[in-house]
Amino acid sequence: MRAWIAVLVVTAASALMKASGPLVLGSRELPSGVRRVIGLVAPALLAGLIVVELSADGWDELDWTQVAGVGAAGAARVLRAPMLLAVVVGAAVAACVRLV
Repeated sequence: MRAWIAVLVVTAASALMKASGPLVLGSRELPSGVRRVIGLVAPALLAGLIVVELSADGWDELDWTQVAGVGAAGAARVLRAPMLLAVVVGAAVAACVRLV
């Protein structure tokens, strides 16, 4: 339940940040560097949420099979694999690591 609340808070914060720009700047264009940083805010927050959820209450409870699966799925997406294939790759890697 705590994760869903965090997702909703991050979503609301992202929407507010994105909406505040046009309100403050009006019709002026942002510099390209600022646009790149703004575009990376949501993925950075999502990555932080994933790390916090994988590590549970402390790093001593970290499940390395989940970390391997998420890493493999992320690598598949970086290599431009379709989302469904990336999920299957992540699940397969996590299952293989658990078998070992």
